Amino acid sequence: MISFTTRALRSSMLASAAASLLATGLLVSAPSAMASNAPPPSLSIQAQASVEVEPDKATLNARLWERTPAIAQHEDQQQDSSALAEARERLEERTGNLIRQMEDAGLARDAINAGSLNIQPEHISGPRNADEERKTLVRTRLERPVEVELNDLDQLGEILDALVSAGVNSLDGVQFDLQDREAATDEALVKALEKARHKAELMAKTLDITLGEITQVQETQSPIFSPRMMSMRADSAESAGGQSEYRPGTISIDAGVNVQWSLTAEGAPRPSDRDATAQEQ
Repeated sequence: MISFTTRALRSSMLASAAASLLATGLLVSAPSAMASNAPPPSLSIQAQASVEVEPDKATLNARLWERTPAIAQHEDQQQDSSALAEARERLEERTGNLIRQMEDAGLARDAINAGSLNIQPEHISGPRNADEERKTLVRTRLERPVEVELNDLDQLGEILDALVSAGVNSLDGVQFDLQDREAATDEALVKALEKARHKAELMAKTLDITLGEITQVQETQSPIFSPRMMSMRADSAESAGGQSEYRPGTISIDAGVNVQWSLTAEGAPRPSDRDATAQEQ
């Protein structure tokens, strides 16, 4: 009786299996299998484009405020309540005058938004006493924000001058925008796609390769709005009557894409051509 070790038995079984596969033509070498699973050749292009668009909309933010007289914290609160009512009356009167001036300048009432009343205490240092110590005084600040929507930028200078003449305490700046953002976004995206196609065709011609079908399109960067700072130039009295000229500049919109093409052999039918041939048969 002949005994086999485990290793010898395993080797014998592997050899028998290999011989059987070779006999039936089912054994494929590893390099051939890897080659058959290799992805088809492709060309991937990244492209970015930017468009400059003149803004046609502006939002102006200003604030009005009034303060009560500063008093020591231990003084009669009734006196502070009376001062608070007087400060609010002054603030409401100034806000009403501002709105009327905006309407006189040609703005519609719904383009002017006077925000909610904001009341907050302020602590300040009082004068020094005989011991060179300072008392802490308190006063109340009442504030109303005002937002103006402007769809005609030719009125910008007039509206800003009206805000200043109305005595706003703070003009927080001008934010420029577009009334139709979608159209500008589409323009930037189309330019990025056209640039990607141009780059692909240029590379294909230079490298003597043939572009196949588009297999993937991806937006790599959503359109970004980058408004520029408004420039201002004061004209001389001899030109434009000494008024100020405001220049909003342009808004830059950037877009980015990644487009991938398959590559085909020169003269070889594309998948669509093969499908058409199969249907004809």
